[in-house]
Amino acid sequence: MADVSIPAATPHGASAIATLKGAGVRTVIGTVVNPAGLTMAKAVPLRRTTHFAEPGLGASPVWHVFAIDQTGIVFGDHTGVIGDQRVRIDLAGLRIVDDGIAWAPGSFFAQDGTPDPYCARGTLQRVQRRLADAGIDSRVGHELEFVLVGPDGAALSSALWAQYGLAGMLEFEGFVRDVIDAADRSGLAIEQIHPEYGVNQFEISLAPADPVTAADQLILARMVVCRTARRHGLRVSLSPVPFAGSVGSGAHQHFSMTRDGAPLFSGGAGVHGMTPEGESAIAGLLAGLADAQGVLCGSILSGLRTQPGHWSGAHVCWGTENREAAVRFLLGGPSNPYGAHAEVKVVDPAANPYLATAAILGLALDGITRGLPIPGEIRVDPATLSEGRRIDAGVTTLPAQQADVLDALDRSTLIRDILGDAVVDATVAVRRYEQQTYADRADSELADQFRLAWSL
Repeated sequence: MADVSIPAATPHGASAIATLKGAGVRTVIGTVVNPAGLTMAKAVPLRRTTHFAEPGLGASPVWHVFAIDQTGIVFGDHTGVIGDQRVRIDLAGLRIVDDGIAWAPGSFFAQDGTPDPYCARGTLQRVQRRLADAGIDSRVGHELEFVLVGPDGAALSSALWAQYGLAGMLEFEGFVRDVIDAADRSGLAIEQIHPEYGVNQFEISLAPADPVTAADQLILARMVVCRTARRHGLRVSLSPVPFAGSVGSGAHQHFSMTRDGAPLFSGGAGVHGMTPEGESAIAGLLAGLADAQGVLCGSILSGLRTQPGHWSGAHVCWGTENREAAVRFLLGGPSNPYGAHAEVKVVDPAANPYLATAAILGLALDGITRGLPIPGEIRVDPATLSEGRRIDAGVTTLPAQQADVLDALDRSTLIRDILGDAVVDATVAVRRYEQQTYADRADSELADQFRLAWSL
């Protein structure tokens, strides 16, 4: 089905409303995502669509510091009970979902119309502009891993499940079919869907787009998947580790970069055909990865997944098609029509996808700006190397303890320069609340309590 985005509104919004009304839309939902990875929403009747776009709807600054336990609020000097902001939807991102509902991504603004420094979508827009100012264009493709569970979060039967098996696909064939149909109706470009390694786990790959649009489409994909699951009497867990001791779920991000239309990861004289800037982009990402971990996979459950042997990229290194490396390099060619690019494997579904992309691209740009040399490629599972060989190769392992992860983020001048102090402070605040409140819980208790924390 063709793209069903809504044309830009006229001064009175007649064009947008007429298009929506003609498609049977009666309700418009707008979403924002906070630093804890929680997706929040407001809805308006169709006639209020353009008002939702400008001046927007009121929202307290505490939206930025709601915690994942459904009760916690981490008050701060600028995120307390005083003040009000506006959530504005982007009419260019409107999509008609189904059942009389349309959806659009939202951003935070101050009452005077200036961008809010805490806004995740606005942060990614700023990073995207930095790239453009440097003459670089980037495309991002998201992967969405999730586990199907019962309405109360209980585990489903696994009698017919096998890793990547047809039996699991057929067991949930109605769900799979309806997800694809709903995505088509909303103009969401799904590249593939398949059963994953974990029990009742699926993965969806989305088509690449510019960074902001790609993150928007990931939120829409989550909405489509979760709405479809409800219709089948199921729920979707977007937890990094839905069940203690089981396979976790990632939210891998693929990205490419070009300058004046020429790719940075191919066509050059460097390793695997990279250009000097492509090599430096990988180097910058690896150099700042530990600082950015609190943004990419910093939740109370993330450390249970970010470990060697989990295909989570716990080893800070890069390698061609190396799924144990934090950065997996993919060669271009007939089997990869999108061309050579990199995949960042440490990101998980508890992360705010806008902030995760902003951190990844910001680090890549920092590497290019500083002309960093790329480290040596790791061509084996890093865990098979002796400690001495890992030290010689400069391979480190990301910490699994949340307190260590947050300390690194808090003191990072690099990530603060990329994301801004407001975003870093809010992210550290909500994650430290998790650590201080729940760190003494057993793994199984954490998994049970937060299995549906990020679900829609």
